[in-house]
Amino acid sequence: MRAITITYQYNGPEHDWQQAIDAFIAALESDSRLKGRFEYQVAVADDNQTRIHWGRWDDPNTLAYLQAQSFFKDFATKIRGFSGNGPTATGHNVVAKTSGW
Repeated sequence: MRAITITYQYNGPEHDWQQAIDAFIAALESDSRLKGRFEYQVAVADDNQTRIHWGRWDDPNTLAYLQAQSFFKDFATKIRGFSGNGPTATGHNVVAKTSGW
């Protein structure tokens, strides 16, 4: 399974940030082609400024499909704006995990 971790600092209006996250998650969950093939999770670190996003997908076609969607392009633009200097993205392969997540 391929994955990405995205991190950045954000200290702007929480409502704007949360609204963007909620809209993206809703779009992911309503796309039947992504269901069970792409997972996304977002967290706020204990410092209340560091934002962490994790995405996982089953194969390159799933990622290509997602990246072609207008809701993904809109979300990526918003995250770049929220992050100021741009987020740090680290791609990786998941080699082991617990069940259920």
